[in-house]
Order: sequence, then structure tokens, then C-alpha cells
Amino acid sequence: MSLVRAERRRFFKRRVTRLMLLFLLLAMGTIVTVTALNTTKIGPAEVAAAQARAVEETKVQQEFAARERADCEAAKAAGSANDGRWPPDCSEIIDPQPGDIEAKWFLPHQFGFKDEFEALILAFAGMLALFGFVVGASYVGAEWSSGGMMNLLLWRPRRVPVLLTKLATALGGVLGVGLVFGAAWTAGLWAISKYRGDVSGMTQGTWESFALTGARGVGLALAFTAIGVCLASFGRHTAMALGVAIGATMLVEVGARIALDMTDVPLADRYMLSTYGLAWLFKSWKLEDYSFCDWSLGQCEPRTLEITWQDSAPVFGAMVLVALVVAFWSIRRRDVT
Repeated sequence: MSLVRAERRRFFKRRVTRLMLLFLLLAMGTIVTVTALNTTKIGPAEVAAAQARAVEETKVQQEFAARERADCEAAKAAGSANDGRWPPDCSEIIDPQPGDIEAKWFLPHQFGFKDEFEALILAFAGMLALFGFVVGASYVGAEWSSGGMMNLLLWRPRRVPVLLTKLATALGGVLGVGLVFGAAWTAGLWAISKYRGDVSGMTQGTWESFALTGARGVGLALAFTAIGVCLASFGRHTAMALGVAIGATMLVEVGARIALDMTDVPLADRYMLSTYGLAWLFKSWKLEDYSFCDWSLGQCEPRTLEITWQDSAPVFGAMVLVALVVAFWSIRRRDVT
């Protein structure tokens, strides 16, 4: 049996991989089910009911305004102190006019594929990135800690090709899962929007935009997979990768944020890795800083900085490159026993 075929078979037969696949499936199923239960196809009956509700609410507000005006006039005539409940001129209490209360405010939620699907693509990308990191780290880390890697290197003493094969297997596995589950994710949400929601406004450009967003999400998942594999290979244990991930989160996203906030660094979020992740997924992410504003002078325009996905690409590319260099240097230079 070839090494590639053996590694692919081992990757998908591992218990962690199957458990994470089940977790991914359950998470997707939960989101799809909740989406289906919280959407209603809006038809003529729903529109008519919403219009009737808007008319009724307009009448209720008009009656309330009339009572408030009467109370205001009575209090003014009696010379009672105005405690701030009414304006100085009671005529300022005006009745809402037809159309001020819109019928659309009373319509039930309808899942709009064009408006809401992109956010759910990003949710799927986050789940896939978590899946890739955990499965990739466990796939290589368990081999080292159990002695399987040492036995494999006795059979195949070429260290770098072996690690490359494992890395390619993990990346290929996550890519395959992303494509299959992503297609099912899209089909499920499309079916919900078609039969219980709204699919209007979909054009070729919209589909292309969704496809590019999905591609960036899968790319981020592959980057996290590669980092997980490399960290586990360097530390020769799954806990190494998980520990670095938790440590980096605490150090950068918590510790550094607190330090930057205490020192009043402007636009401190530009130093956060999560900012570049959001910019990568959303195509751009705008930062605003109001810390220098003197509100006693009135309105203030904040400092702004826009991080784009082009800014994020070198950041994640450098992370992956460093992880690859460290992992392959380690397996070439260190004793495998």
C-alpha cells in the first residue's frame, strides 16, 4: 500500500476525526434547524395582517397622543409644575400619521438568502477552521506520542517526505470535508429560503461573491490546519498545538489588548490577530477610535483605519510559513527516538 493511501485511510479512521466530523455535522444541523424554525414565507395573508396591525397601532398611538395633549393642557391650565413629562408647548405632542408606523415592522422574520447567507458562510468557515486545527494537530501529535511516527520512519526513513505526506493528507482531508459539507450547507439553506424564505435578487455576481467568501473561509481553515500539524510535529504532542493556541489567545487577544488599552494606544485593534481574521473573511474591517475626542465641543469624527483582506493575507501567510519552517527544521535535525 502506498504511503499516501495509507495516510488518507488513517486520517479518516481516527476517532478524533470522526468525533469532530460528528460535531461539525451536529453544529451545522442545529443552525439549519433553528433557521428553518425561525423563518416564515411571507405571502399576501401575512402582508395583509401586518398592514392591519400597522393601522391598529397607528390608532392606538393617536389616542395616546390625544390623551397626553389633554393632560398637558389640563396641567398647564391648573398651573402645575412641569416635571419634564410634557413639552412647553402642548401642541408639540402630535398624532402619528398614516404611514409613520410601517407594516413591515409587523411582518414575521423571513430568511433572505441574498442578505443572510454570507454571515452563515462565515459561521461555517469558523467551524471548519476549528475542525481543521484540532484534527490536524491530533493527527500528527498522536503519531508522535504513541510511537507510530518512529515506526513509520523505520519503514520510510525519509523524514521530510513523510511529514509532507501527512501535511498534504490533513490539508486534503479538510479541503474535502469543506467542499462536501459546504455544498450541503449551501443546499440546505437554499432549500429553506426557497420554501420558507426569499430567494429574490440572486444574480451571477452574488453567487460569485458568495463563492469567493467561501473560498476565503476554506483558505483560512487550511491555514489553521497547517499550523496545527506543524505545531504538533514540533512539540511531538497534540497538547503542544492546543497549548500554543490557548496561550496565543490569552497573550495576544487578552493580555496585549489590556496592555494597549492601559497605554491608550490609538486603534489598538490593528495589533489583534482576530481583526485580521475578520478582515479576511469580511473582505475589510473598519476600526474607529474615539479616545481623542473632546465631546464637550460637540460631535467628533473618529480616527479610522480599514484593514482589508489583502492586509490579512501576509499576516496569515507569515504564520503558516514560520510554522512550516520550524516543523521541517525540527524533523530534519532532532532525534526521532
